[in-house]
Order: sequence, then C-alpha cells, then structure tokens
Amino acid sequence: MFGGSIGAAVAVQSRINGELGARLHDGIAAATISFGSGLLILAVVFTCSGRVRAGVVRVRAALAVGELRWWQLLGGLSGGYFVACQGLSVAALGVTAFTVAAVAGQLVSSLVVDRLGWGPGGRTPVTVWRIGAAVLGLIAVLLAVVGRNGSGSIGDGHSGASVLLVVLPLIAGVLVAWQQAVNGRVGAVGGPLSATLANFATGTAALIVVEATVLVRRGGLAPLPSEPWLYVGGLIGISFVALAVAVVRWIGVLLLGLTSVAGQLLASALLDVIAPTGTNLSPAAVIGCGLTFVAVALAARTRG
Repeated sequence: MFGGSIGAAVAVQSRINGELGARLHDGIAAATISFGSGLLILAVVFTCSGRVRAGVVRVRAALAVGELRWWQLLGGLSGGYFVACQGLSVAALGVTAFTVAAVAGQLVSSLVVDRLGWGPGGRTPVTVWRIGAAVLGLIAVLLAVVGRNGSGSIGDGHSGASVLLVVLPLIAGVLVAWQQAVNGRVGAVGGPLSATLANFATGTAALIVVEATVLVRRGGLAPLPSEPWLYVGGLIGISFVALAVAVVRWIGVLLLGLTSVAGQLLASALLDVIAPTGTNLSPAAVIGCGLTFVAVALAARTRG
C-alpha cells in the first residue's frame, strides 16, 4: 500500500536526519539541510523538465482565477513547524508524549479535513467506523512507542512537563493533516512534483529563519560530517511528499495518515532489528504495530 511506503520512507528519513542532527548537535540544522537539499534537487528537476514547468504554470493560472488560494501553497510551513516543534518540546516532554500528541492531533484533524472536503478527494462523512479507526490508531501508536522506548510513562520521566508544552506537538499533528490536504489540492492542478516543489520551498524558508535564530544564539554550526548517506534525507523526502500528493485524492487524509503511521511503525521496528540504536523492541511495540493495520482496515471500509 502506498501509504505504508510513505510511512516507511518517513522512518528511514527520520533515522538519517536524527543521526545528522546528533552529529551536528542541532536537530533543526539537520532538518534545514534535509529540506534545502530536497529543494535543490527539485530546482534542478524544474530546470530540466518541461512537464514540471508546465505544472507550475497551471498552478499560477489556477491562483489567478481563484481555483487555488495562495495559502494552499503553504503546506511546507507545517513540515517546518513540525521539526522546529521537535527541537522545542521533545527534550521536556519525551519522545513518547511528543509522538502520541502529534498522532492524536493528526488523526482528529484528518477526520475534520475529510469531512470538510479540504483535500482533493471531496467530502467524506464522519462515521462510527472512521472514529473507531482513529481511536484504535492512537492506541496502537501509544503501545508501539511506549514499547520501543521501554517505558510505561507517557512522559518518559519528565513528570513536570507543562500542559501548554503538549499543545505544541498536538498542533503539529493537526497541521500535518492540513498539509496533506492542501498539497493534494495543488497536486491535482499542477501534478505531484509541482506541489512538492511548493512544499519544499516554503518549508526550507521557514527552517532557515528558525535556524538563523538558533545560530545567532549558539554562535555557529558544528563541522559537517563527511558521510554522503547523511545527506539523502531530502531525496527521500521528495519521494514520500510526492507520493502522498498523488494518492491523497484517492484514499483521503485519514486513511493516508493511518497507512503512513502503520508503515512508519513497521519500518521503525525493522530498523531496530537490522540497525539497532539502543532502543528495545518489546512485545507491546509489535502488538501496537499490528493494531495500526487493523485501524487501516476499519478506515478503508468506509471509502468508495
């Protein structure tokens, strides 16, 4: 399933960007490099591909006649906010609380976005089955993340985390669903790569602003590592953003989110076995991973 492939790509990209961020001691810098390299690749594709240039022309024409709104080109800001939010709140909340809050925001927002018809696939009613799928997906993520972290605490030991701080990843998840919807709208007009180009352009711009602020406070960036594989995150990002743009019109935002989460958890579990980083893979994590596929099945029965 395409959504599962998207989630698997996200998991691989997260591992690569996480390692780059650890080497640089700056997660936002790693994300900026990832977005920036993706934008550079897309700029080359734009220069060489008449089809992509024609897609951008169609997007501009759609903006001129009101078929698209200017704010629908700002989906990449959600990606920039998400990674900035990681840097601001993960240390205080812990990975578990951050992930669960972000997924909760994404799944609830996906139900609303589909119901309002903001995505390219039109309106999808909120049903008991779809609500059940979203709830089961959240439970599955909770089991999987707590199991992988080897902790039963939702805050990973940070009991004094502020409730207000939890709102940051919650909003990040809400914006992810919106991002998928508006990127899909742009893609329906100009094609997947045109929407992906807009996504990377706005995301890179936002991250550059945030990282410039960080560098001013820190006084500089650590030396860049020499291993080439640490810089393929942008290329992977292009693949899953473009794929999401292509499929969201057919399966909707909620089903895209659930299949992506399922693929991400499965790929993360496999990476923990193949290339462990010290994280324990427990039976709870395996059960949680399996439950995401049940949630996908529940959501899929209401499509079509």
